Amino acid sequence: MNPGNNRPKPAGPRPARIEKENPHRINDEITAHQVRVVGDNVPEAQIMSLRDALKLADELELDLIEISPKADPPVCRIADYQKFLYQLKRKAKEIKANQTKVVIKEIRFGPQTDDHDYNFKLKHAQNFLKEGAKVKAYVFFRGRSIVFKEQGEILLLRFATDLEELAKVEAMPKLDGKKMNMILAPKGKK
Repeated sequence: MNPGNNRPKPAGPRPARIEKENPHRINDEITAHQVRVVGDNVPEAQIMSLRDALKLADELELDLIEISPKADPPVCRIADYQKFLYQLKRKAKEIKANQTKVVIKEIRFGPQTDDHDYNFKLKHAQNFLKEGAKVKAYVFFRGRSIVFKEQGEILLLRFATDLEELAKVEAMPKLDGKKMNMILAPKGKK
């Protein structure tokens, strides 16, 4: 029996979770003396004292939310704070969903790749380009094979020529250490 496993559990309630601090100052947390008030319930932006802005928000049974504290005077919105946070999260989620993610697929060649391997890799590259992914083709030079860098460049240019119907060259072949890289991007649909 291991004496370390027989520890008594602490008695009493669990400690309360620490709430995240609000990203905005609301109502009594606002420190400015004058604020510019905006919102759906306010016909046009008005500059007023903080006391009057809080009174207006209280009459409408809404919160006064400081949305631009660095402005002069700070900008405050009259709205329901929970609804305001929900709309911000939803907007951020929509922006994230509309972003296009660029996928880069790599295809590796040797400086003396034979025709069968070349054609096999060419078909893969065609499939990648049809799916909308970019293709990074590179020739890897091992040991003394760096003396064949012209052959690597010819191979990559041949590869670009064979794919010119599907892709445009985004970066011409360039030697980077022991690799010669070239990037192909899919052509836009017409």
